[in-house]
Amino acid sequence: QVQVVESGGGLVQAGGSLRLSCAASGSTGSINPIGWYRQPLGKQRELVATITSDGWTDYADSVKGRFTISRDNAKNTVHLQMNSLKPEDTAVYYCKADWYYGSTYYIRWGQGTQVTVSS
Repeated sequence: QVQVVESGGGLVQAGGSLRLSCAASGSTGSINPIGWYRQPLGKQRELVATITSDGWTDYADSVKGRFTISRDNAKNTVHLQMNSLKPEDTAVYYCKADWYYGSTYYIRWGQGTQVTVSS
């Protein structure tokens, strides 16, 4: 069984902060949480931030300087610290994890966590 579980969403006023967490586990032994994506209501899912196991990061232009992604390899978790939140950050945030089984590449999405930023 593979599980990708997000936590930390909620309602916050503009300018506030939230911290999302994603824990990945499973019998594969090599599942790796790799990043955060978000999907505003009625829009397509988009990349927010990704991080490699070595700590290399990538961010969407819209969140650079405000969001910070980090990982705890010992706990196989990834965090997203979101500061200076804006109403346009409102979306369902999804964690993405991946792994290889033999030569086959797999991905798994979490169930999503709602982030709502009020103006």
